[in-house]
Amino acid sequence: MALKVSGQQDTDPFKGEHDGKVREVGNQAVWSLSSCKPGFGVEQLRDESMDTYWQSDGPQPHLVNIQFRRKMTIQNICIYADYKSDESYTPNKLSIRAGNHFNDLSEIEQVEMTEPTGWVYVPLKDINEKPIRTFMIQIAVISNHQNGRDTHMRQIKVHSPVEDISMAKMPNFTTIDCSQFNTIR
Repeated sequence: MALKVSGQQDTDPFKGEHDGKVREVGNQAVWSLSSCKPGFGVEQLRDESMDTYWQSDGPQPHLVNIQFRRKMTIQNICIYADYKSDESYTPNKLSIRAGNHFNDLSEIEQVEMTEPTGWVYVPLKDINEKPIRTFMIQIAVISNHQNGRDTHMRQIKVHSPVEDISMAKMPNFTTIDCSQFNTIR
């Protein structure tokens, strides 16, 4: 289950939001980090600015913990990385883990990035190829480019699918008696 990403990324994490297919649910979670330099923490990781970033300050693996108050359906995670600006601070290998709490996390995706610049899209699917349902996601930075020690991550988006309840999904009534229920007044 290794996802390999190289160079310039053109994934727009906002397209699905604008199209109404996903919604960003990171604001419904409690975020924590394994370590951070003062002024380079969760606030910078979630501030919508590509100019700010989280910077770890400790031994690897560096961890981003995302805990939800209720079980959530998660379709993907989008991570903004910029090798041109961050060089040896840029993550090279990530492990995405999910579970109910810290003690039962299991790896659901491994991502290898080669000099990424832009949004890295990581789909999160269960064994049935459906979006995962979880209370917690952990992003572990296993290694950095050029054997760097600390890491920079500029932004993380967590997307949940939006259920489509359009008229196209409504039953197609064929009899005259039932056709009165075809629309809601």
